[in-house]
Amino acid sequence: MYLSALVEGAAAQLAGVAVTTPLQPCERLSDATGARIWLKREDLQIGRSYKLRGAYNLISGLDVAERSAGAVCASAGNHGQGMAYACRRLGVRGRVYVPATTPRQKRERIRALGGERVELVVEGDTYDDAAAAAAQHAEYTGATVVPAFDDLRTIAGQGTVGVEIVAQLGRAPDVVVVPIGGGGLAAGVATWLRTAQPGVRVVGVEPTGAAAMAAAMAAGEPVALAELDTFVDGAAVRKVGETTYPLVRDAGVQLRTVDEGRVCTEMLDLYQTDGIIAEPAGALATAALDALDLDPDTDVVCLLSGGNNDVSRYAEVVERSLVHRGLKHYFLVEFPQEPGALRRFLDEVLGPDDDIVLFEYVKRDNRETGAALVGIEISERDAYEPLWKRMEASPLRIQLVAPGTTAYRFLV
Repeated sequence: MYLSALVEGAAAQLAGVAVTTPLQPCERLSDATGARIWLKREDLQIGRSYKLRGAYNLISGLDVAERSAGAVCASAGNHGQGMAYACRRLGVRGRVYVPATTPRQKRERIRALGGERVELVVEGDTYDDAAAAAAQHAEYTGATVVPAFDDLRTIAGQGTVGVEIVAQLGRAPDVVVVPIGGGGLAAGVATWLRTAQPGVRVVGVEPTGAAAMAAAMAAGEPVALAELDTFVDGAAVRKVGETTYPLVRDAGVQLRTVDEGRVCTEMLDLYQTDGIIAEPAGALATAALDALDLDPDTDVVCLLSGGNNDVSRYAEVVERSLVHRGLKHYFLVEFPQEPGALRRFLDEVLGPDDDIVLFEYVKRDNRETGAALVGIEISERDAYEPLWKRMEASPLRIQLVAPGTTAYRFLV
């Protein structure tokens, strides 16, 4: 009840500051699932993500002395933009720490939104490195730490998304699907819905390579992930919050994980079909729909959490999508060092619609064979088995570079 009241107070605080982002039907996903799919377009928020809500709610509540000491935060990019805007609007001096993995586009937007009020500092390779640096700065200067997720004031601000969804739809939806990084958004939305609109199913979606909330649920407390895939940078948190974890647990949020390749495929579908530019974390919710077993004729709201995607990342997005859909494969091929070896491979192994998209060969004069790294793109998933059978029947030694191996991670 207490957090729900904070959420409603935050909604009043954010009125006239945060944009009431559109709630739009999505024909593509509705046709695919049979349910009525709605997109809550927080990619159209100031800073192109929902993060402004939590940052502004916290900073606006600081007293005069706290504002004078300044504010500091760690961010994967989106939270930093929200804090930068809040600092500039409220006249508070701020500093934002980001890891080196934060895309250039997000760094530039932090600088633009914060102006002269905010300093950007790149620190470490992960969010946790940046968080440690921000905490150290706060200790030395007395600045207020503005957590990206692990503070009730931040959580309350982010929970205002749920208030808007119900108001815009005119009723409670049957299902709300939200991305999970540190858990602030899920904690705020799910806790408010449980109090104000009980019966709504809330699904939290994490990337497979950064499923910190699932790890916390399994362990009974927040735990640090041993390995972290930072591709879905907006949700790549090694350890969820001490505050967010029990709120997500007690609100009954159902957790799902989505492979990063599936996220990339959904990013491309959002762009090519729906005309929406989503960052990886922004596509998490809709990427999980095909695994949710949704009932027909129900209202399902997916929170599209952010649209800060650097255009330079699209080559990797396309690559990961092709691999996920089974359309691109890598092989190590031992070619005999004799004339015509490559021609025989093309004629006898490749199918008419198979395309070599990568060929790296190092000839060694003192050996009878030379290894080549070959990337092959096929026209459809079912074409892989015939291709592999032709490879097995070939006198060439051919080895699949399997996903998950060290060699594969070097490529993709």
